[in-house]
Amino acid sequence: MSQTRHVPVMLQRCLDLLAPALEVPSPQEPVVVDCTLGLGGHSEALLAAFPSARLIALDRDKEALRLSGQRLAPYGDRATLVHAVYDELPEVLARLGVPKVQGILFDLGVSSMQLDEADRGFAYAQDAPLDMRMDQTIGISAAEVLNTYPPGELVRILRAYGEEKQAKRIVSAIVREREKEPFSNSARLVELIRDSLPQAAKRTGGNPAKRTFQALRIEVNGELSVLERAIPAAVEALAVGGRIAVLSYHSLEDRLVKQVFAAGAANTAPPGLPVVPERYQPRLKLLTRGAELPTEEEVAENRRAAPARLRGAQRIREEER
Repeated sequence: MSQTRHVPVMLQRCLDLLAPALEVPSPQEPVVVDCTLGLGGHSEALLAAFPSARLIALDRDKEALRLSGQRLAPYGDRATLVHAVYDELPEVLARLGVPKVQGILFDLGVSSMQLDEADRGFAYAQDAPLDMRMDQTIGISAAEVLNTYPPGELVRILRAYGEEKQAKRIVSAIVREREKEPFSNSARLVELIRDSLPQAAKRTGGNPAKRTFQALRIEVNGELSVLERAIPAAVEALAVGGRIAVLSYHSLEDRLVKQVFAAGAANTAPPGLPVVPERYQPRLKLLTRGAELPTEEEVAENRRAAPARLRGAQRIREEER
């Protein structure tokens, strides 16, 4: 599989956002963490743009680590690649003896490699086994979710994670069909979704299977619960002056990031204090006004950038103990 076709999403903006924290002359080398290594596009650019920085990169997908290891080999021991899910960041840093870091990048969602490898079952455009696990060594597959979850639970997942208005219709069809024969491949599911949707619902928003596949992927990989733990842990790992940039691809992820950043940037003092004590002062400064969207050029360069939302924040104060 060629790595050259992979264009990292909103790359220059991510580098610009992190630059002030990684270009500061300091006694030790600055450490930047790529929490979602994938094919290593962002990581390679970070190593190239900030020659004094050391990189720690995480991924739960062993194949991604193998391919990125080849790509980043020229940087030698400046790059440390770790097989881990991004909510394990505190344990990874403790193990490596790194108390605080200067930069953190998250590029959420599915990596290009996972979408492009047909047999992983992430893409609805081609027939493949319904797997969708980012780490294929653990957990249950999308097929098992479809074949074993109670109908009510499937409806909840499609509504909560896929924002699918037709969840009940789709689930009724799934339950009816799985009794005849369990689901194993994506093409049958795509066809079933098409057949069960009303005409009007098929006319809007691209492939009608998109929302269901997103919901299954989030459920299989526990993505939102992982993110709920990961973003606060990442903020905690930042040194004062350190910066975090997060690229998310749907409103559920973006909302979660927004809430953590907003809480960190808020003054928590009780109303009416003439002087706000240090412990109530904001810990974060927001670096983006709301979420920044990709430009037309960025989307033309990489169509997967279209739904991206970028948010950034800077650590401005230590936690009061």
